Amino acid sequence: MENKSSDINRGSWFVRLVQRATNLWLYCSQDVWNDNSKSVKVNIIKTVNLSVRSFLDQDLQSRACAMTYRTILAIVPALALLFAIGRGFGLQNTLQEELIKYFPSQQTVLTQSFQFVDSYLNEASGGLFVGIGIVFLLWTLISLLSSVEDSFNTIWQVLKGRQIWRKVTDYLAIFILLPVLMICAAGLQLMMTTSLKTLLPYDFIDSALPVIFDCLSVVLTWVFFAGSYMLIPNTKVKPGPALISGVVVGTAYQILQWLFVSGQMYVAKYNAIYGSFSFLPLMLIWLQLVWLITLIGAVMCYASQNISEFNFGDKVKNISMDYKMQVTLVVMAIISRKFVDGEKPVSVAELSQEYGIPINMAKPIIDRLNRSGLINYIQSNGDDLTTHPLQPALDVSKLTVGEAFERIYNHGDAGFIPDFTTHYPQIISISARIKDYICRNSQSLLIDIINK
Repeated sequence: MENKSSDINRGSWFVRLVQRATNLWLYCSQDVWNDNSKSVKVNIIKTVNLSVRSFLDQDLQSRACAMTYRTILAIVPALALLFAIGRGFGLQNTLQEELIKYFPSQQTVLTQSFQFVDSYLNEASGGLFVGIGIVFLLWTLISLLSSVEDSFNTIWQVLKGRQIWRKVTDYLAIFILLPVLMICAAGLQLMMTTSLKTLLPYDFIDSALPVIFDCLSVVLTWVFFAGSYMLIPNTKVKPGPALISGVVVGTAYQILQWLFVSGQMYVAKYNAIYGSFSFLPLMLIWLQLVWLITLIGAVMCYASQNISEFNFGDKVKNISMDYKMQVTLVVMAIISRKFVDGEKPVSVAELSQEYGIPINMAKPIIDRLNRSGLINYIQSNGDDLTTHPLQPALDVSKLTVGEAFERIYNHGDAGFIPDFTTHYPQIISISARIKDYICRNSQSLLIDIINK
């Protein structure tokens, strides 16, 4: 009997363990987005959840593939511009050494690219490609960075990118300053090494200096990614989320770099398949993964700054027309009531924070109200419309629920299907009667929906 009872206890214990694990999995994978609490634990789970979903997201995979293609296309022109500037200072060899140091896993392809660059510059200096070659060079570089900005803007839901003249000036400034910074970094490293050798014992320098420079390289990688996440999107990005994403992605990049460097000895079989082109599949895989983790970092940065954007994500996508209309009328009533009572105008972000409306639901509702002529944005600093205060665009002291419903209901294109009214007059008549009935029987003032 004792053995039987112990077996039952073990079985019940195992069932409870499985149930707890299942509940934890369901919470971390789905239910966490229905949790509005802002604790650190919940935000960490949401960030990890979003990172995994982003890695499996086909859209990010496709963008990473497109960025890989553009990078391959821009390698030779980018190196040609760098080396043209470096050659002017007599430091082309220094730039080559720095590039190999930054990308040790791609030494083969860089060496091959250096040969292409020398041929490119020799032909350009001979006058064959002076016109077309320079245009193609600038176009590929601007196109690469422009596609990076477009990808980041899409992730940040920024509808308007930089002006074309801003892109040209900013991007060319980056490529002009980059070789100068690389040369300065190499000179600074040499100066630090020489100075430390005169101050510290040789044994200490020999053992500790490589570790110091490796740590410095990791820190610079963090700063590079953090700066990219702050400066590339055409919107205001807070330093905190950018730094956290920069540290995570920079660490992942260093690990990926180490895996490719240490793993190249195990890919000798590629030589038998691809011959002298064996570096191509490895480089393409490496570039694909680098762009993928870069885009994932951009999603993490956006999520950590706007974590509420993803709350109730699946439910918002599948929202019913009835419930959406209810929330739309309530949002209009909130804005109207604050205006009538002389309170501070509310923004989209404040609507989400104060009233618990998911911001990914509030954004399209506010946009529809704005296009329906019911509300206006109050101009303020910054391009992010979610921070702009909102005010009614008409006299709301007499605006009824039915009138607001009719404006929202009728906004948009209609009647564009050929012969639709001819073929289905009964449906059109029934729909019109339903709408008229709702509007006639909804004469309560909209501002009375929300108590003072």
